[in-house]
Amino acid sequence: MSQDTSIKGHETSIKTRVINTLDQVSQLDWDRCLGESGSPFLRYSFLVGLERCGCVGGESGWIPKYVLAEFNSDLVGVTPAYVKYHSQGEFIFDWSWADAAHRAGMPYYPKLVVTSPFSPIGSEKLLCDPEQNQVTRKAIRLALLDALKSLTLTEGLTGLHLLFISEEEADSLQDVGLLRRHTLQFQWTNNHYQDFDDFLSRFRSKRRNQIKRERRRIRESGVTVQVYHGDDVKESHIPIIYQLYRTTVEKYFFGNLYLNYDFLKHLFETQREHICLLLAEKDQEVIGGSFNLVAKGVLYGRYWGINADVSIDYLHFEVCAYRGIEACIERGWTRFEAGAGGGAHKYGRGFLPRVIYSAHEVYLPGFKPALTKVLHDERRQIEIELNSIEGDIFKV
Repeated sequence: MSQDTSIKGHETSIKTRVINTLDQVSQLDWDRCLGESGSPFLRYSFLVGLERCGCVGGESGWIPKYVLAEFNSDLVGVTPAYVKYHSQGEFIFDWSWADAAHRAGMPYYPKLVVTSPFSPIGSEKLLCDPEQNQVTRKAIRLALLDALKSLTLTEGLTGLHLLFISEEEADSLQDVGLLRRHTLQFQWTNNHYQDFDDFLSRFRSKRRNQIKRERRRIRESGVTVQVYHGDDVKESHIPIIYQLYRTTVEKYFFGNLYLNYDFLKHLFETQREHICLLLAEKDQEVIGGSFNLVAKGVLYGRYWGINADVSIDYLHFEVCAYRGIEACIERGWTRFEAGAGGGAHKYGRGFLPRVIYSAHEVYLPGFKPALTKVLHDERRQIEIELNSIEGDIFKV
């Protein structure tokens, strides 16, 4: 499928087309559109690895449909889109929407989502070559959006959903009629802390002492948590972290093994500079840990696990919160995004709520008015929550 979009003041149109695999575009061209500041979860190596290792495509319910924009025969814009047959692995939850459609006798799937699979990371998703001027970049984004809408309609999909987008994209997409959704994610920001004690000084005494007790219990149990980043990460770490990941997924009935060993090995081979492992070690043996990525001073927490026969109080908080915060302070990293969910636990440990944006267009009869009201009420509730969030935990 291809189409043209005219740019005012230019004789040449932007041409868009859809491809089913990233093997049809070069890594250099894709990553140029992403730009050096772009999310590591949108890198060509990350997305093509999901394909080649079977994490998307096939029977996964994630069918790739990448949209490309070309101007004067050059690739100037890209966006990763997937036909979805379920809502798993998205982290902008719309199961209630699917249930409402089902009760009304309408199918909610398949739909089209724009995101990096299994990665609740806010960033631009309508990617434009940063070398283009502002007018051309705006036209490229509109061309990509038009192509996404056309793809949704021609394939008979029920809606278009752009997830974890930037605030700028949320504004522009709302301006052209998409429904805007706000959700919350809890993130930690480095306010130039000198060390972990300096960070703790922001808490009220009750919470500060609780965190100190939790960390002391870890030390008394004989556990240390080591940081392995970039060249420190060895291939021998990959089977360890994969087994920890599997253990956590298999522990919960709602768990999904989104990634596989081959994909983690692929990341080691192609994006090792981004990998950061926090490994809990006791008696020279890894007993738990987390798999994270780091880019441009941001630590992205992704997957955690612990050996099935290990039971140590507060180990999860040490690995997934405190040691990561401490590593950020030690290395001058500016932010720690610990992933979706767990707001109550994260908030009490220094992670503050941040608005996450998405945009939606659902092509089901009667849905738009109902969703408009639902999303308006969600935004009001989030405003109330944000206005009353810090006083019981932090000094004011």
